[in-house]
Amino acid sequence: MSDTFLTPEEVGELTGILCGRGGKTREQLQIEWLRTSGLPFWTNARGRPVIARSAIDGRSRSEDAPRPKWQPKVLALR
Repeated sequence: MSDTFLTPEEVGELTGILCGRGGKTREQLQIEWLRTSGLPFWTNARGRPVIARSAIDGRSRSEDAPRPKWQPKVLALR
């Protein structure tokens, strides 16, 4: 994997869910936990939760490079 997303082991460590139980898979239980915790994630084609590392370490893409405020061209000519 890449540094962009958490590894399956890291997802297990984050959620505290390392194996399935109660007729549900590990991934199903992890997804339930992530939803109740309010952490943003995607589900890939294999049904596994995919979490961006930036969702955990608190950084966002917008913090990397501040965007200039929009203003009409008429005001920019002054």
